[in-house]
Amino acid sequence: MLFVSEPPGGTNGRPYTGGVLDNPRSPRVRAVAKLAKRPARVDTGLFLLEGPQAVSEALSFRPDLIVELYATPTASERYSDVAEMIELQPDIEFEFVSEEVLTVMSDTVTPQGFIAVAHQFPTSMKDIFNAEPKLIAILEEVRDPGNLGTIIRAADSAGADAVILTGRTVDLYNPKVVRSTTGSLFHLPIAVGAELPNVIERATKAGLRVLAADVKGTSLLDARNSGDLTQPTAWLFGNEAHGLLDEQLSLVDAAITVPIYGQAESMNLATAASVCLYESAFAQRSAG
Repeated sequence: MLFVSEPPGGTNGRPYTGGVLDNPRSPRVRAVAKLAKRPARVDTGLFLLEGPQAVSEALSFRPDLIVELYATPTASERYSDVAEMIELQPDIEFEFVSEEVLTVMSDTVTPQGFIAVAHQFPTSMKDIFNAEPKLIAILEEVRDPGNLGTIIRAADSAGADAVILTGRTVDLYNPKVVRSTTGSLFHLPIAVGAELPNVIERATKAGLRVLAADVKGTSLLDARNSGDLTQPTAWLFGNEAHGLLDEQLSLVDAAITVPIYGQAESMNLATAASVCLYESAFAQRSAG
């Protein structure tokens, strides 16, 4: 049976079994719910994890980050594997909550029974480049949370060494971003708040060739055939609506476009990023 932390005012915080937090207006519930908004995340350095998948990945890879964990009794029974993982982490404060309380805490319309509060954990650019990466993604002014989360997931899947977000990109710890990563947030280093010229300069000094994904570039097929993609590479992806500015493109080694062979008017940013990252992953592994 899972242990539940006694609410404030109990027996000095010692665990006890039974009990469900069912007051949606309690200060504790409101504090968790506020983390759906950026000001609260900035003030506290915390963020929300929602659903059994995200909680499971955090417990597997970075349990040290988890501050509080909540679940409905129904979800705990349904996802018994996650419940067993929680039992193996006695230092994490855990509490059962009602469905109503979980709905108030959650950023989603239909929450999946688990919510965790965790410490934010961005990686420094210094650490990323000191590790001699061979493949990284740089994101400049990516504004859609779903796109950002999907690109992080694609970078993880392609075996990229890191992801770097400029300060103009959507907050990494936005709940929609976190959900879209489906746990990849915990699998690779991610830096935030960088300035694009500085990132490109440091990538170049680290021996990476910087390629920008842009419709004005040469074909990705040409880059593949020339062997350029076998080199250590930093892919730069820009804003969904207007892409990259000419002044930004002037900083990179080459601009590359993903050709469209059908009748589609354009390609979704996350899809294009996935193609580019995998092309580099294929080329580097074939050469290696």
